[in-house]
Amino acid sequence: MHVNACLSFTHDRQQTEAMPARHLALAVLVAVLWGLNFLAIHASLTQFPPMFLVALRFAIIAIPTVLLVPRPRVPVRWLLLYGLGFGTLQFLFLYLGMEAGFPTGLASLVLQASAPFTVVLGALLLRERLGRRRVVGVAVATLGLITVGLSYGTAAPVGPFLLVLLGALGWAFGNLASRQARAPQPLHLVLWMSVVPPMPMLALSLAFEGPAAIGDSLATSLTAAAVPAWLGLAYTVLLGTLAGSGIWVWLMARYPAGTVAPFSMLVPVVGIATAWVALGERPGLGELAGGALVIGGVLWASRTARSERSSRRGAVPAAGSPPRDLGPSGVLLGQ
Repeated sequence: MHVNACLSFTHDRQQTEAMPARHLALAVLVAVLWGLNFLAIHASLTQFPPMFLVALRFAIIAIPTVLLVPRPRVPVRWLLLYGLGFGTLQFLFLYLGMEAGFPTGLASLVLQASAPFTVVLGALLLRERLGRRRVVGVAVATLGLITVGLSYGTAAPVGPFLLVLLGALGWAFGNLASRQARAPQPLHLVLWMSVVPPMPMLALSLAFEGPAAIGDSLATSLTAAAVPAWLGLAYTVLLGTLAGSGIWVWLMARYPAGTVAPFSMLVPVVGIATAWVALGERPGLGELAGGALVIGGVLWASRTARSERSSRRGAVPAAGSPPRDLGPSGVLLGQ
């Protein structure tokens, strides 16, 4: 790597060492929006089949986007991969898992496996070095997910749990794609990402859910009983996707994935609490213990990563030497 490129990477790393208070507040806001999003999804699934609901959710955004919003100046491959990962795979498996009976609050927890998935995939696909402490944190989070799965599986089929876990893996791929895209206007990337899911999801819905189920859901959607479903859909579109994802991608474009992704650990706190209050879902002791391991493991890995990076602030790679850790956006990471 050329000397100028190394100096540029180092400068980027120094600019992204610590998030200022206003950016921390934005990250927390996204966690709250996405935590409440699971109640909205639950309401919408009472009216619409899950695959069709994914297609409908993104079609509502995609149509005005194609007509009114300029396509983001990013490579098409990263736009497509972001749409397939974050939009299609995440919500396909999340909605299927919730429709199959996985609890709303626990879904908000299991989906946050995207954080350790993001870190591990960054290491496997983009040569990011994890470091011993981050490996320990991810291992603890993984143990927590296993604990949740085993605890849930003693009283219910494990299939819905695995479906939601696959949704988390899709989100992780989307995280890496959005970082690689480095969109100058992140909201345009979020909007155009919505163009990817509708057609494949509609095809899957027609094939597996059938025209009759789709037609019945639409025929009864103008009744008073369907109002909560429409309100839930409006929330997922306006606040969950546009506001939440727009802020998230904006943060992911400015900070290493390992710095931003752990804030998703706040989502299950909101999700489990609101599902407990609104739906009467009470997670078992094993599920709560597993959730604590997930949250603690990822936050530990993130905290140690930030502290070690700050201790090495100002270090410049030797001329001609390759970067030590190439993260998901090409920014040098400390470990």
